[in-house]
Amino acid sequence: MSDTDTLRSTWLSRVAEAPDAAALEEVRLAALGKKGEISALMKELGRMTPEERQTRGAALNRLRDEIDASLRARKLALDDAALDARLAAEWLDVTLPGRPRPAGSIHPVSQVMDEVTAIFADMGFSVAEGPQVESDWYNFDALNIPPEHPARQEHDTFFMHRAAGDDRPPHVLRTHTSPVQIRAMEAMGAPLRIICPGRVYRMDMDQTHTPMFHQVEGLAIGRDISMANLKWTLEEFCRAFFEVDEVELRFRASHFPFTEPSAEVDIRCDWSGGQLKIGQGESWLEILGSGMVHPKVLAAGGIDPAEWQGFAFGMGIDRLAMLKYGIPDLRAFFESDLRWLRHYGFAAGDVPSVSGGLSR
Repeated sequence: MSDTDTLRSTWLSRVAEAPDAAALEEVRLAALGKKGEISALMKELGRMTPEERQTRGAALNRLRDEIDASLRARKLALDDAALDARLAAEWLDVTLPGRPRPAGSIHPVSQVMDEVTAIFADMGFSVAEGPQVESDWYNFDALNIPPEHPARQEHDTFFMHRAAGDDRPPHVLRTHTSPVQIRAMEAMGAPLRIICPGRVYRMDMDQTHTPMFHQVEGLAIGRDISMANLKWTLEEFCRAFFEVDEVELRFRASHFPFTEPSAEVDIRCDWSGGQLKIGQGESWLEILGSGMVHPKVLAAGGIDPAEWQGFAFGMGIDRLAMLKYGIPDLRAFFESDLRWLRHYGFAAGDVPSVSGGLSR
């Protein structure tokens, strides 16, 4: 056996035995690198006679080509084996169902607003909307709220800043959605049946109040509308919203500048066991204010109070959500406590702390 045959056998064996790509690269450098054995033999051709160089050179070229082909084949085999191992380790069954991702849900206040809107829609009320920055006239004057009323003081209401020399009428962040009633009367006239849900703003903050909250107000105007119609409307709403067959409402004489007569409305309830139950028990819970629309308010809206009359009511949507879902602290809606925001699944309070006497 010639020395070329010996080299061929040796290097082809080393190539075949290389266990991985790194070992194979070491074999390539040892054989065909600049300092490799085959490369060193090729350098010796320059010291040979032409006849020897022709014979020896051809044999070494064939050997180099064979080793190079063997290296390429071995590298391909190792790459295929590595890919097979990776596929086996990272195997994924695409027929399996996808992993579920947590989905967002509707905020309880938004859900209650939708529920309230749907209930009143069944009774023929449409939805009216208006700006959240209102003029002093729409927010106060048109609603028969006199200049000396506390709501018109800066400690109770957010007034918009006016630069020196700006003589435009004062503007406020609306303190109720009642201005929408005036705008609706101006735009649509009578008869009229609307609700006005939306954000409102007042300068107070405690466990059951926030500077920004949500109200829904209702207005119905006709020729023969009375307090009896108001009572029926509110009873039907409470039955549908609290999902009970029987409710009992108590109307207490009160005073609001925009209604006459005016009444606070309480609902019969039971607090035993730390849970609120509507329609039973011996307790009463204030839920809203109401009354017959004051003639001055009708006139401000462009409706003749000698020909038309109507009722109005207002309630806090946040408060309704608290009562329906047993949440004791209104601030839970606004302080990013996700425990309270799992719609239909958030943990209810152990002992609701809201009871009678709240204004919204």
